[in-house]
Amino acid sequence: MKIDARGLSCPQPVLLTQQALKASPATVEVLVDNKTAEGNISRFAAKAGYKVSSREENEEFILTLTK
Repeated sequence: MKIDARGLSCPQPVLLTQQALKASPATVEVLVDNKTAEGNISRFAAKAGYKVSSREENEEFILTLTK
């Protein structure tokens, strides 16, 4: 599952991620374009029991959330 949250300001990226995690997917990829959203999503996903890995490409962040 992929979530494109680029261009959205907080809390929208976190809310989209929260909605996606309700289905308990094994893996979710989230695209954001600012460090604040990257940090907020990382903290939320970790609290929800997901392992979070993040990488930066072309001034965008790609977060991979794995159950």
